Amino acid sequence: MVAALLGDRTVARRREDAVRTRVAALESLLGDPSDPANPVGYTALLEADRAAVPFAAGEALLDEFGITDEYIPQALGGRLDGMDTLVRIMRPVFRRDVGLAMGHGMTTFMAASDVWTAGSSRQRHWLAGLLRDGGKAAIAQHETAHSNDYVRSQVTARRSPHGYLISGGKPLVNNLERAGALVLFCRTDPAPGSRSHSVLLLEPGQLTDARAAVTARRTPVGLRGCRFAGAEFDDCPVPATALLGPEGSGIETALRSFQISRTVISASAVAALDTSLRTAVRFDREHSGGAQARGTDGSRTGAALTSAFVNLLLYDSLAVVATRALHLLPAETSVYSAALKYLLPRVLTETMYDLSIVLGSGFYTREGSLGIFQKHVRDVPVLSLGHAGTVACQATVIPQMPRLARSSWFLEDEAPSGLFRLGGDLPPLRTDRLALACGRDSLSATMLAVSSAVDGSGPVERALRTLAGQLVEEFRDVRSRVLRLEAAGSAATAQPARFALMDRYALLLAAAAVLGLWDQGRYGPDPFLADPCWAAAALHHIARRLGTRVADLPPECETRIRHEVQLRFSTQLGYDLYSTPIPG
Repeated sequence: MVAALLGDRTVARRREDAVRTRVAALESLLGDPSDPANPVGYTALLEADRAAVPFAAGEALLDEFGITDEYIPQALGGRLDGMDTLVRIMRPVFRRDVGLAMGHGMTTFMAASDVWTAGSSRQRHWLAGLLRDGGKAAIAQHETAHSNDYVRSQVTARRSPHGYLISGGKPLVNNLERAGALVLFCRTDPAPGSRSHSVLLLEPGQLTDARAAVTARRTPVGLRGCRFAGAEFDDCPVPATALLGPEGSGIETALRSFQISRTVISASAVAALDTSLRTAVRFDREHSGGAQARGTDGSRTGAALTSAFVNLLLYDSLAVVATRALHLLPAETSVYSAALKYLLPRVLTETMYDLSIVLGSGFYTREGSLGIFQKHVRDVPVLSLGHAGTVACQATVIPQMPRLARSSWFLEDEAPSGLFRLGGDLPPLRTDRLALACGRDSLSATMLAVSSAVDGSGPVERALRTLAGQLVEEFRDVRSRVLRLEAAGSAATAQPARFALMDRYALLLAAAAVLGLWDQGRYGPDPFLADPCWAAAALHHIARRLGTRVADLPPECETRIRHEVQLRFSTQLGYDLYSTPIPG
């Protein structure tokens, strides 16, 4: 048994070393973003953004790195061995340019994840070959005419003697003009119901010009370098072999793949907040005469920087857990992925507000090193829109809450410790085990277990123990309210209460993730993650969002976190939980 345990640790260590090596290689290629001579630095990428064109130098660099191999499973000749690895590879790209990350990478990955999930062996190998050769894929799901309700598709596919005839249009498809593969969500049955839609895998270059057309490109406010265009079909013939999965399985395929794409994109977006915080720290140092660097300034700007850092950490806690849950708790991931995506715009808004206090009028600067802050302000909110946006996330979680309250909350065993081990080994992803709902939530059980086991007599430990206990009582209140609403029936007047309870539940899941990561961090190599200061501060933020009356934190929490903000800036370490070395 000891030999097996040592063998598992060796495998995990080798995997972690390989990931760190690839991340370091990509960071080295990207170089110092503030260097005006860097062809992929802020100066060049902001020029591309102003011109509303793809960031060509950045795309060429990612091609040189072989980024598309990161989207292809190892079984198909790629390097994808886990979603946590993909997130860590993509964070340097998101840190540099969200538009580059989405336009060159994540759009292709979103389309590919549908194929890896539901495609035949032939379809998977064909797409893997296309991506390895440098090709891109696009996915057509947006329904702008119906508030992005993707099940009200304006594209229909009806059977023909040789396959299907497609009609209708998709007005907003990223990378359509340069995609070698198109994943198209369409209605194949006019009757309502869960079997009304299907997914097709098409080769845009093979569609007949008389029956298919690309409409004018649109330039959005955010992600200006992405190439959005529309597609129109008029009885366009496609072969039966284009069907991705069984006919009528489109909604199920979409809901499963959403769990993957929501999680990966939302977790990768942490890096954009990392850049925004780093930009604000640099600005503060340059305009405060070095007081912040010496840790002697107790001003409002110092508090704003620490608040932004804590926001980032509490969000990254849920991001790490949701990503690892895809492998370890796939049946439970529908709730965790939706909660993560739901919190993205809230954390972004609050963090950017905190940092705007530091920047002052510099907040509006669109050039130089400060320009990237303004660009992230425009780009990151776009990630929370669309068919997998806030309302869709609420619609995923709210119907599951009564069942969770009855059969899981305060009854479930706590989540496995591996869920909270940064860099720990993971089993292969089994997309067939991703459930639309399962009635289980072991993450919240971890909050109960850890909160009852917080030891130590210091002021920070006492604060952490008190805050954890208060959040357990908040969770108990959420459970009782959900059960009362269920007993009262489905009256329309109860709907606002259900949305409010979902909001509280998402924050409590983040609290559970914080506690789990701090608990495991006590046995890890990072002294900051082992320190209860960050966990206490994160729970304090969450409790205040919930409206819980809480005492002020011990002064050493603010001091410790403020010191970490400055230390990571000085030593060029990322602000996320991985503390990744970064240039510039």
